[in-house]
Amino acid sequence: MSKQKTHKGTKKRFRLTASGKVKHRKAGTSHLAISKSAKKIRQLRGTKVLEPQYVRHIVDALRGYSY
Repeated sequence: MSKQKTHKGTKKRFRLTASGKVKHRKAGTSHLAISKSAKKIRQLRGTKVLEPQYVRHIVDALRGYSY
């Protein structure tokens, strides 16, 4: 039986921490920032930890690779 492949789109967007949490970039930062307030732009900086109910799906798609 062949090996399961890593989902490349997931690999580009998510990263696993040493404790098993999943980090990701916040949505809404790519373009159209002129229509967003300065407060919203500040809050969208950096990364966020994924909600626990979605972690299992991301870990399955990554197949053991964190980046």
